[in-house]
Amino acid sequence: MRNIFNNLRSVDRASAGLTAMPALFVLLWSTGFIGAKFGLPYAEPFTFLFIRFVFTLILLIPLVLLIRIPWPSSPRLWTHIALSGFLVHGAYLGGVFYGIYLGMPAGLAALLVGLQPLLTAAFAGPLLGETLSRHQWVGLILGLLGISLVLGSKLEMGDALFDGFGISALLCVTAALLGISLGTLYQKRYCTTMPLLSGAVIQYLAAGALLGCGALLFETRQVEWSSTFVLTLAWLVLILSIAAILLLMALIKKGEASRVASLFYLVPPVTALQAWWLFDERLPLLGLAGMVVAIIGVVMVVRKPANKAG
Repeated sequence: MRNIFNNLRSVDRASAGLTAMPALFVLLWSTGFIGAKFGLPYAEPFTFLFIRFVFTLILLIPLVLLIRIPWPSSPRLWTHIALSGFLVHGAYLGGVFYGIYLGMPAGLAALLVGLQPLLTAAFAGPLLGETLSRHQWVGLILGLLGISLVLGSKLEMGDALFDGFGISALLCVTAALLGISLGTLYQKRYCTTMPLLSGAVIQYLAAGALLGCGALLFETRQVEWSSTFVLTLAWLVLILSIAAILLLMALIKKGEASRVASLFYLVPPVTALQAWWLFDERLPLLGLAGMVVAIIGVVMVVRKPANKAG
């Protein structure tokens, strides 16, 4: 009887751990925007990201070799994975970091790129031949309405177009949104057989090369190696670029990836809460209402309708 009780308790613990893993992944993912806010006073965006990818690859490549993860099977697949890396990591992270560098609040940046499921759904029709249901179209409209309310709440009648940032920051984050949306569709179409961990190495190599060129062409490449910058860099490398990827691999292996997707809409409010606590970033009431409307729209687009009985 004692053995049965112990076995049941072990099963309960394992189930509780599995249930908590998707939420943990989303919580870790949301800290990437906060990491940008902490690190950018000490390095320019492309330089910061290039250093991040270099250290990530220094740790990740030996890990892939040690646990003998297979590499992509053909040069064509390598090319497709690299191109998806340009979009999913290069354009996305470069746009987000540059937008925050130019003054956009981390919570607002998270909300804008959190609209990625809306844009992906809109592009999926012409690019992948997928059709949207009626409730997904309603979700798209709600998402656009919500983000309009959020941006409207940040409008200023003074010299600046928005409170604390200008149109350049908005364009950067919009480029990030386009990058992650098109990159997701490209990866879905051409990289379905990509091994996750070795594929991530190829994507990081491609994105690192792109951002390194950006740093050479457009930045001074000066870095202030303060304790804050080093700790922020360590968090982004170890927790975001490696631990979160390994956690995602474990979730996919256990069939829990869909739960991660369903929880991704929590990233903007979690980021906004962290930014309010750490940096006193605030949204007016109209902006908070817009965030709620936008998140509802994302949920409607992502969630599949239940099959009718009979």
